[in-house]
Amino acid sequence: MSYTVGQVAGFAGVTVRTLHHYDRTGLLTPSERSPAGYRLYGDPDLARLQQILFYRELGFALDEIAEILRDPQAEALDQLRARRRALREQIGKLERLVEVAERAMEVQQTGVRLSPRERFEVFGEITFDLSYATEAELKWEGSAGHKEAMARAAAHSKEDWARVMGEAAAWRDRVLAAFDAHEPADGPRARELAEQHRQHIGHWFTDCPPDMHLRIADDFVADARAFALVIPPSQQRPGLASYLREAVRANAASAGVRGDIQGHMGHEGHQDHQGRHEGKAEPEVDSGGGGDGPAGGACGGDGR
Repeated sequence: MSYTVGQVAGFAGVTVRTLHHYDRTGLLTPSERSPAGYRLYGDPDLARLQQILFYRELGFALDEIAEILRDPQAEALDQLRARRRALREQIGKLERLVEVAERAMEVQQTGVRLSPRERFEVFGEITFDLSYATEAELKWEGSAGHKEAMARAAAHSKEDWARVMGEAAAWRDRVLAAFDAHEPADGPRARELAEQHRQHIGHWFTDCPPDMHLRIADDFVADARAFALVIPPSQQRPGLASYLREAVRANAASAGVRGDIQGHMGHEGHQDHQGRHEGKAEPEVDSGGGGDGPAGGACGGDGR
């Protein structure tokens, strides 16, 4: 018995467009055509479609399914074992996300135990990006430093947070002044500012050795939300995230710790800085993305 494309779409739970796509790619070509040229599917075609939908449900890409169906005996078992491993990893990640979501509902993942009014009074334009906090929690959930930072943040009073924010704001002003004055990223002034940031983290949140500081600075460039925890979007400049990262790298190098600098630490920072004054775009700075965290430049958002 033969079935039209509309009939197959109906009882298989797929769209006609999907079946047409499978035909064009050779994944499922109907074995018959009507006198008028319409697609007609036989029982072997339906059996193949069932296999395709089974593998799609497991998350296989269409090209992977085509490879399996070319030689089911050789390919299917290995592919299914690999998919099982991937699914178990995904299940584990989802379970951790559930735990994080439960904790986020308790303290909004910030560790800041202030009323909404107190938050506004202390932080002003500084807001917290919960998605970034959730990712940080997953990334650093086993870190003693992260646990310490969250515990110390939760213990800070309104007056403590006011001091944290005041120090962070004064530091930002000094950073922007150095950047605007074309101070080199590996120069003494920029290195001193990087060291002040590192000491600030250690004083208010958790011990921050140079290697940890390097990882925090890498996030400034990799994630606009992390950079917004240090410099609010309203104060950001193109090239500033790279400039700060290079200053941190230079400061760490002076302590004998080197990041992935690739032999051009100071020069790269200087080039980024020059690019800012030449109007070159810096992709890592997204003034519309993320939000400033309550630490406001204190701990890069995750405390490590």
